[in-house]
Amino acid sequence: MASKHWKEIVAEKRERQAASVPKEWILTNLPPKDALNVIDFPEKSGLLTEKELEITATHVDVLLEKLATGAWSSVEVTTAFSKRAIIAHQLVNCLTEIFIERALSRAAELDEHLKVTGKNSSNVTPNGSGYSQGYVSWINQYPEKSSVLADILESCGAVLYVKTNIPQTLMWPETFNYVFGRTLNPFNRSLTSGGSSGGEGALIALKGSPLGVGSDIGGSVRIPSAFNGLYGLRPSYGRVPYAGCVNSMEGQDSVPSVLGPLTTSLEGAKRFMKAVVGQTPWLKDPLVVRKPWSEDEYHLSDHGGDGKSLVFGILWHDEVVLPHPPVIRALEHTKQALIDAGHQVVDWKPLKHGALYQAIGGIWSAGAAEDYRVTIKPTGEPLVASMNPGVEDPDYIDSGIPDFRPLADGLSAYQLWQIQKQRRDLRQEYLDHWNATVTSTGTGRPIDAIISPCAAYAAPPHGMNRSANYTMIWNALDYTALVIPTGLSVDPLLDAKKPAHDFFTELDRANHEFYDPATFKDAPLCIQLVGRTLEEEGVIAMGEIVDAALKTKLSNPPL
Repeated sequence: MASKHWKEIVAEKRERQAASVPKEWILTNLPPKDALNVIDFPEKSGLLTEKELEITATHVDVLLEKLATGAWSSVEVTTAFSKRAIIAHQLVNCLTEIFIERALSRAAELDEHLKVTGKNSSNVTPNGSGYSQGYVSWINQYPEKSSVLADILESCGAVLYVKTNIPQTLMWPETFNYVFGRTLNPFNRSLTSGGSSGGEGALIALKGSPLGVGSDIGGSVRIPSAFNGLYGLRPSYGRVPYAGCVNSMEGQDSVPSVLGPLTTSLEGAKRFMKAVVGQTPWLKDPLVVRKPWSEDEYHLSDHGGDGKSLVFGILWHDEVVLPHPPVIRALEHTKQALIDAGHQVVDWKPLKHGALYQAIGGIWSAGAAEDYRVTIKPTGEPLVASMNPGVEDPDYIDSGIPDFRPLADGLSAYQLWQIQKQRRDLRQEYLDHWNATVTSTGTGRPIDAIISPCAAYAAPPHGMNRSANYTMIWNALDYTALVIPTGLSVDPLLDAKKPAHDFFTELDRANHEFYDPATFKDAPLCIQLVGRTLEEEGVIAMGEIVDAALKTKLSNPPL
């Protein structure tokens, strides 16, 4: 057992975190706590110069061009995003580790490297920064070396300057832990930023970073992307290296976590994937598949080759929970945008989604409770059993449904094998279901991609994100999935509550009853674009087509 009480360990960690914030960047003009939408506050804060505002409003592709030509120095860019990240943290509590001094030193090295060699990258690898993964027990632990992905990104010229907040255990679709507290949604601070990469989503939404990396085992990249109005990519297993990263439930290899980008632009996701797979990660991580970036796949060689007449299937609901009115409105808006752009859109019938949810939940729960107990034992910290407001007090007792608690007794190896077999068979059925659409598209191909909700709702109030079904289904199937903002947000005038329908499940009934459009005001609306396994290039390319159609429709509203 730890010699100190866990609360004392947390207090010391928070003191060190506060000391890592440059004092001159601490604001005295923060908006009051009852000011919900703070997305534009950084521009009004007075801390950022005009040039820093320009830099932090710039997308990844232009940033890379400016850095490569020397128009902007790495120190300038790092300073601008560091300042904005600290502003974001004061607004929504999104950061955990802050190492700006080291980042500026790294940036200066890159600037010197550019002067000497004409290239804007080097092979500098920083000493490992601390990690806690939301566990008190992991405070003051430091990796012996950087992860493979961190090494790859740094070799490509990236500057790492902060780490962001996540929930304890990583297995929550919201972001709260006893070490760093709760992260808020900058569009409406009464709403969740999602999880598990909720700190990253909130930071990037406030333009404290142009691109970040999150993990995704059931939606942890896509949920924060959707709730914060960002682009987010969930690659298939084995495409992006995971070696050296810290994780919970290690050894659970049936439905493992993957790493993917959250970013302010789709070009950012593309640049990330090209950079990572271009560094032969399969020679650095034995679980990475040997698959370089394919320009043929990016140019949609498997989808007609020109991208002019694609066929999309829209998943309106999963026959488990009907999405809220604004989510349906976003799907209808996307459908019309694609039709206007010359594409075909058909309804997608869900196949045994409920059975897939049960399978993936069973796999996760097989040993999760023991994993959590072993992790928290050294300090005696409590296990977070709820994301409800009030849980900040460890003595709080939640009366709600513990949707994300694992099975206390776990499963035997044989029982787990049966669930894994069931999932394998369901994957085969879903593959056959997709392939069978070749008879109805008129293109000689099955449907090219699926458009799906990201959740049954836009960002909900804290403690109310009790289902990750619309994201974890694609983890269960190992399909590549991309979140795309529609440019819309919840509008109480447009998104009135509908009359009760014939409910699929009790969860569906509860979802209908808790909807109040005023509560969700200003929450961004995004959709998921889903392709097949290891189809990152094609999904990004089709994503560009969907994104362009959405932007065209938004710029040409009906009269």
